[in-house]
Amino acid sequence: MDSRTAILAPNTAWVLLFGFAALWVGLGFCWGRRGKSLDGFMLANRNVGLALGTATAVATWITSNTTMLAPQLALEMGVWGMLSYSTAAIGLLLFAPMAGRIRELMPRGYTSAEFVRLRYGRPAYVVFLFISLIYGLTWLVSMAMAGGLLLEALAGIPYVWGMTVIVAVCVAYTVVGGLHAVIGTDFIQSVIVLIGVVVVSIAVLTRVDLSDIHASLTANRPALLDVAFPAALMGVFNGLLFGLGEIFHSNVWWSRALAMREGVGPKAYALAGLIWLPVPILAGFLGLAAGSLDISVVRPDMVGPLVAAELLGSAGAILVFVVVFASLASSIDSLLAATSDLLVHDLLHGVIRPARRSPTGQRKQIAQAIVGLGVLTWLLCLPQIGTLATVLFFAGPLVGSTVWPIVAGLYWRRANPEAAFWGMIAGSVLGLGCYVFVGWYTGALVGTAVSMVIVILGAQLAPRPFNWDRIRLAESSHA
Repeated sequence: MDSRTAILAPNTAWVLLFGFAALWVGLGFCWGRRGKSLDGFMLANRNVGLALGTATAVATWITSNTTMLAPQLALEMGVWGMLSYSTAAIGLLLFAPMAGRIRELMPRGYTSAEFVRLRYGRPAYVVFLFISLIYGLTWLVSMAMAGGLLLEALAGIPYVWGMTVIVAVCVAYTVVGGLHAVIGTDFIQSVIVLIGVVVVSIAVLTRVDLSDIHASLTANRPALLDVAFPAALMGVFNGLLFGLGEIFHSNVWWSRALAMREGVGPKAYALAGLIWLPVPILAGFLGLAAGSLDISVVRPDMVGPLVAAELLGSAGAILVFVVVFASLASSIDSLLAATSDLLVHDLLHGVIRPARRSPTGQRKQIAQAIVGLGVLTWLLCLPQIGTLATVLFFAGPLVGSTVWPIVAGLYWRRANPEAAFWGMIAGSVLGLGCYVFVGWYTGALVGTAVSMVIVILGAQLAPRPFNWDRIRLAESSHA
């Protein structure tokens, strides 16, 4: 699509883009004044309340994948595909009690990888850190791609230019403001996204007859209505376990649990899960409606924006642009902050040179790491490798293999460190094999199952009783 066939005028898109850029960077400068210390920059001074805590969880989880991938799954897998993405809400709901447990065990902690090091030792720590960094980079690439694709599809702006501006904006305000800026902008972005999704959904329902959608699917793609569609059913369980793995292991969620005031985390994550649950269902409905509207879909991951723009014209194109841009920014900034923390706090000062650690030096290095991550993401996005689904779900087996090591590590004294190590290795390898040779919708399912068997067998056959005070004492000593 070029500027002659674009639904939204390129000049309008550029105005919107630079308007948001100025707003987010300006807010980043303002909120950045609160994050002068390492705790302030990484964890917002560990003083995030319920409203901001809930909003940042909702905004971070409403990614470009929610607003663009959910319609793609509905287009390709029907009703089950639409519902499969909504199962990711279960991850937020189950993480709610875990957030309280994390805060209890690590009141002065910084990252999820730090917990793995204290709980399981160095070998599992290195594997977990590798998985976390690969996942963070994969998620960053999928969202930067989505931003470039959105601008190209809606306004005819070349993919590279749109992707470049979005990445640069997010890097800029995250560097100057740290987690204070990330959480503050997340609050605004969550309000924008929720309002936009509701408005688009209501508009679509008033313009499209549900009977027409059903008739079109029955005539042209009856498999999408089949409740026993095998690939779709596997996709539901794969999506559920992928969502659990994403949240349970990711430093994006651990950093927020550690940044929230004591007692806030469980409430914030429970509320966020309930608020987020209907969003992918509403977004996925756009994918089901595409057939009855006779819309030409060149890329399946662009079906949602195209349907909304087709029905609502220029106003719809503007609304879709605002919603997806806000969802992109709210997740890219979170990933930049959380992944740079892992790079500096854990990779540099935990693996490469653990003896050389200072709060002042780390804060500067984290800012540098954010810029470096932005540049690397930009370079990886240039070739436009695969669709959003194929890029994102590549990390499914990796994160799925961490679910049981994390849960067992938080709650099970008998968990075996060697079993956690081999569970992540075997789960990742076998899950990736299924991803490549069977289908993307099997990777997380296999990775989680293999890891579960190994972790449980290890705890039963060779239990290693653990004293939780070792984590608290280590954190007190570090502080």
